[in-house]
Amino acid sequence: MENKKTTRLKNLLIPGKPLICPGAYDVLSAKIIEKIGFQAIQVSGFGVAGSILGLPDIAVLSLTQMLDVTRNICHAVNIPVMADGDTGFGNAVNVYYTVQMFEDAGAAGINLEDQVFPKRCGHMDGKMVIETEEMIGKIRAAADARRDPDFIINARTDAGTLYGIDEAIRRGQAYLKAGADMIFIEAPKISKPEDIKRAVKEIGGKCSLGIVLGGKAPILTYEQYCDLGLARLSFPVAPIAAAAHGMEVALTRLFEEKSFADEDRELYWDFKQYTDFIGLPDVHQLERRYMSDEALEERYKP
Repeated sequence: MENKKTTRLKNLLIPGKPLICPGAYDVLSAKIIEKIGFQAIQVSGFGVAGSILGLPDIAVLSLTQMLDVTRNICHAVNIPVMADGDTGFGNAVNVYYTVQMFEDAGAAGINLEDQVFPKRCGHMDGKMVIETEEMIGKIRAAADARRDPDFIINARTDAGTLYGIDEAIRRGQAYLKAGADMIFIEAPKISKPEDIKRAVKEIGGKCSLGIVLGGKAPILTYEQYCDLGLARLSFPVAPIAAAAHGMEVALTRLFEEKSFADEDRELYWDFKQYTDFIGLPDVHQLERRYMSDEALEERYKP
């Protein structure tokens, strides 16, 4: 059925017209991403680590923590959500169960990367990768584990950062052959966008790139990314970085002024804007439907 989120995501992954996936780190950020009009969401392990632990993305988050956040996001929005499966939280057998758990949570796809555990954000230094054959086993396990054939397995390789684009191409080809649906070329060590274009062509399947302001991947226009032949662009850090910056600006002003002023309205949603967005009118509607007039009068008496 076309309305399945997995099928919708699969159909949105078009080479040469990359799908933009901002990185949600909680339900509120996911709902804002949906409200703005984006067609899909990437759960960001980087963002979740910062949001719930106040730590960088260095593999401290557990499977359970990532699963809980992802499930809440999937249930709160109507657009497809891709999970962040990190390294699969173990070996190929762990990957098998990890994929099934995220699929059961409502995700439409998952990122799985070829880093050594403990992994780290792809734009950080100090990364290491596992052998290609070990990752092939993980991808085969992921492909066998999914129940929905449209569930997207996005195999990420960080080898391009360490060994150059040729190694990323070699691994990407192998991961596609093992059953991946898309290859995530993470933070490639390149000097020219033409190298990414060559990689996409030679890998021979749908490819994705992660974009981080101040990170290792090239910052281009959307039209230039289209020309590279990419099928997806993830922006995993942008939402939490914007939220951190916005809170710092707003709270600095509150700290300095010790109250609100008219000009502060540009920095905040007012109370009604926020409560409308998170569904308070729906709660009031349910109260009117199911509560007696007497109970409502008592609850809302002046």
